[in-house]
Parts: sequence; C-alpha cells; structure tokens
Amino acid sequence: MDELAARLDAIAEELADHALDRLREASDAGGEDRDRLVAEERRLTRARRAVEKAAALLHNARHD
Repeated sequence: MDELAARLDAIAEELADHALDRLREASDAGGEDRDRLVAEERRLTRARRAVEKAAALLHNARHD
C-alpha cells in the first residue's frame, strides 16, 4: 500500500504543477481564454484534493 500511496502523492504533485501553469497562463490571457483557464485550474485543484485524500487514506491504513 505504501507504493500506491507514494504514486498518488506524485500524481497530486503533478496536478498541482498543472494547476499553477493554468493560473500563470490565465494571468497572461484575456476574455474567454482566461475564464477557460481559470475553470481548468479549479478542476485540477479539485482533482488534486481528491487524490490527496485517497493517498492520506492509504497512508493512515498502515497505522491501523
């Protein structure tokens, strides 16, 4: 389970990197492009949080 939790941690980190990229792109964009990029950032952030919760469950499972 530790290996799977570590993989999820890496995925969460990758999602965070992509979310930051979208924010950077949104700051340079305007109009509809900006709205689309901000929406993508929010979706990526929600996905990251879900993956972090899954990883936490697996990390905690080894203490049970």
